[in-house]
Amino acid sequence: MDQKKALSTIQSYVNSHFGTDPSGHDYGHMKRVAQWSRKLARKEGADPFLCEVMGWVHDIGDPKLFDYPKHAKEKLTSLLIELGFTKETTDEIRSVMDRVSFRKGQVPYSLPGQIVQDADRLDAMGAIGIARTFAYGGSRGQMILSDHQQTANSIQHFYDKLLKLSSLMNTDAGRQEAEQRHQFMLEFLEQFHQETNIQR
Repeated sequence: MDQKKALSTIQSYVNSHFGTDPSGHDYGHMKRVAQWSRKLARKEGADPFLCEVMGWVHDIGDPKLFDYPKHAKEKLTSLLIELGFTKETTDEIRSVMDRVSFRKGQVPYSLPGQIVQDADRLDAMGAIGIARTFAYGGSRGQMILSDHQQTANSIQHFYDKLLKLSSLMNTDAGRQEAEQRHQFMLEFLEQFHQETNIQR
């Protein structure tokens, strides 16, 4: 397989689906997850190419991003087979896609899958995670902050999900990066609450 050509084709395919996404699940997100997947793979002794491919496609067929998730995954499978991926490898990629999201509360079975999950979670943390949180909230019509905890809002999302991620990392390399990003989010929230807690 020509890995360079395969990656180029996959990147174009991903861009056709996410190039204009306003929710923080855009092409840039896929690119960062792919690049971090490759970087973590090198540190953890996994296949950098396979991890990068998984990073690029990890959100294909996500129900919150696709009207027809099953069809999207089937189209991706066909593309991977055309590019020369074996059925075994394609099945592994599909398995990772099915288990990587925080929402499902699962951990991928394989080391490459755990690496991609870490890379995806890193992009939900730190400065980029903060930016993506407000992009996603805005795209869903959510308030920045609400006095009612039951009302979905972007600040509550930090406590419901983002501040939990550093303790859920699978790899040592991912954990090291997550610690820095976690601290940055804590500092942001402290500053945010200082600015919004106006005393009358």
